[in-house]
Amino acid sequence: MSSSGGSSGRTDSADKQKEKARLSRTSQILWHAHQNDASSVRKLLEEDGSLVNARDYDNRTPLHVASLHGYIEVAECLLEFGADVNSQDRWRNTPLADAEGVKKHRMIELLKSYGGLSYGQNGSHFEPRPVPPPLPNKCDWEIDPTELDFSHSNIIGKGSFGEILKATWRGTPVAVKRILPSLSDDRLVIQDFRHEVNLLVKLRHPNVVQFLGAVTEKKPLMLITEYLRGGDLHQYLKEKNGLNSSAAVNFAKDIARGMAYLHNEPNVIIHRDLKPRNVLLVNSSADHLKVGDFGLSKLIKVQNSHDVYKMTGETGSYRYMAPEVFKHRKYDKKVDVFSFAMILYEMIEGEPPFANYEPYEAAKFVADGHRPSFRSKSFISELRDLTGKCWAPDMNQRPSFLEILKRLEKVKENGPSDHSWHIFNS
Repeated sequence: MSSSGGSSGRTDSADKQKEKARLSRTSQILWHAHQNDASSVRKLLEEDGSLVNARDYDNRTPLHVASLHGYIEVAECLLEFGADVNSQDRWRNTPLADAEGVKKHRMIELLKSYGGLSYGQNGSHFEPRPVPPPLPNKCDWEIDPTELDFSHSNIIGKGSFGEILKATWRGTPVAVKRILPSLSDDRLVIQDFRHEVNLLVKLRHPNVVQFLGAVTEKKPLMLITEYLRGGDLHQYLKEKNGLNSSAAVNFAKDIARGMAYLHNEPNVIIHRDLKPRNVLLVNSSADHLKVGDFGLSKLIKVQNSHDVYKMTGETGSYRYMAPEVFKHRKYDKKVDVFSFAMILYEMIEGEPPFANYEPYEAAKFVADGHRPSFRSKSFISELRDLTGKCWAPDMNQRPSFLEILKRLEKVKENGPSDHSWHIFNS
């Protein structure tokens, strides 16, 4: 009996090792596809041809990755080894749909030559039905577009799906995210738009940009929020060339308060694109900040506080991106803590992290274990220590925003009086 049990145990162990190796190879081929490394992709496929249709947590294959980035050589290699040209990810997108979405024309031609279809069998990018309202009680916030006055409007931001304009609604200045009419039938855009409205309707906090309403029944689709006169933190830091310690602590506390609210369990909202452009100043005096732009955020129902989520890798802005997101690994709300650390660094040093690198290269450098170095001599060490803890490689070692707030309060209490906190220029 003991012999039989031992044999069974060894078999289980061997099976586990095989499964572990299989998962490792899956990660490798997705990573090499992401790195545009066709020779490494080919080597893996020669060892194990079944990896050609490996899938990540979002059901995305190496061909999805190559198509999105326009990596022709990688795609040709995958197709040569029999990749399913019409495999669909969790959103039912095919590789061709991804390539069309980012206008990679050579990739589009290649995929079509192999029988690629957009969105599986219907072969269309468009959703013919009107946009259903995100919530049943939409009468509380559905805005009649005729009430929006754009006669003195100006563009205050641009994105891949549209533009953000300053306008007037019932005599009040507002910010309007307006989806391009040409994209108002695109199902991906509709999905993202409805998702953002669904999130914003639920949010009420002094450090979170306030949602006022949306236009969902007519085109173009529009999302209306309060207008903040101070502009964004990116522009402010650029003009100021850095902050003094007192201002940095106050700004950090405002961001941390807003994020602590978003991260409150059990309904956790992970921002996933926390960066200076998405932090807004209430007025020109810069005495109050709010977190905004929830286009990439995710609302997660947490079963326990240690849940790790299976979500899209490479979401957000490269320069402020956590390494686990860049590497397409499982991640949780601590990705926002990492981004917060990068913002804190920028406030301390007066320039973006790895400013001499292109954003993608900066993210890759960070994913390889590097962190920006501090040069300022006049900043208090507690802020540097806090930044270091927030960008720890192991997300489990990063503090929560509630812990960050406590640390910032102590820094404020123990620091010298405001007038003696130096503005650095070293």
